[in-house]
Amino acid sequence: MLGYVAKRILATIPVMLIVAVFVFLMLRLAPGDPAAVIAGDYATTEDVERIREQLGLNEPIPVQLAQWVGQLAQGDLGQSIFSKKPVTELIGQRIEPTLLLALTTILFSVLVAVPLGTLAAWRAGSFVDRGVMMFSVGGFSVPVFVLGYILIYVLAIQLKMMPVQGYKSPFTEGIGPFLYHITLPTLTLSVIFIALIARMTRASVIEVLEEDYIRTARAKGQSEFKILLRHALRNAAVPIVTVIGIGIALLIGGVVVTESVYNIPGLGRLVLDAVLARDYPIIQGLILFFSFIYIMINLLIDLSYTLFDPRIRY
Repeated sequence: MLGYVAKRILATIPVMLIVAVFVFLMLRLAPGDPAAVIAGDYATTEDVERIREQLGLNEPIPVQLAQWVGQLAQGDLGQSIFSKKPVTELIGQRIEPTLLLALTTILFSVLVAVPLGTLAAWRAGSFVDRGVMMFSVGGFSVPVFVLGYILIYVLAIQLKMMPVQGYKSPFTEGIGPFLYHITLPTLTLSVIFIALIARMTRASVIEVLEEDYIRTARAKGQSEFKILLRHALRNAAVPIVTVIGIGIALLIGGVVVTESVYNIPGLGRLVLDAVLARDYPIIQGLILFFSFIYIMINLLIDLSYTLFDPRIRY
């Protein structure tokens, strides 16, 4: 087990290196000149050239890449072109809202989707099952920003139940104001996540319910609740946990849009501002940070397989 963990951790290094090279080349080869953006509309050719020299943009691409990888090896993600602050400092300032929004979304989605998918599997073909499937299809079909504006209009503007925008830290403002402001973004971001997990839970539990040991448990007189919880859901947990890991990618992308809709000062807003300003160091640093989080979460999910299914050994 320890050997497998060590191998998986070491395997993340070349993956992160490939991601870093891809991000670097993608941004450098994209149309547009960051030096011209920084200089402004009224800058002369000499001004633009001077800024390019300061940023090292006149160096060949391989040289720029080697310098950047060397900085990454030292834990240096670079410095913002506009704010002149280290990228790590900017990430540290914005990470709290994003992580808490992601955490509340994951917890709420799992607590809702797993029972919902299990219920649909137990009542397969019934009105409840069809209702869950309709919700899943709708959850995949509606874009996050559209759902966000609908919820704002209904719950915030019309019913005045929640604030339209903003964020309150639970560490400085308290749990109450935090939950009051984070509920609407969490609902917005959870819909597609719930749809994904509920659909996979239903399919996995239905497959397990057809196994012989489920019929044996029923023949022994065990209750349906015990059969679903102890036998069906546990044996169906591996694909469910796997799809939760896949959903993390959707969650990361949804955070960027959701934070923009609800004016939350997190990493999503930082991504959007950096893209509009063509601030290369921030964009590169954030993509690498999100990639690292995604890889680590998938590693934890792989390791959790042995907890749900003792037959799995690494």
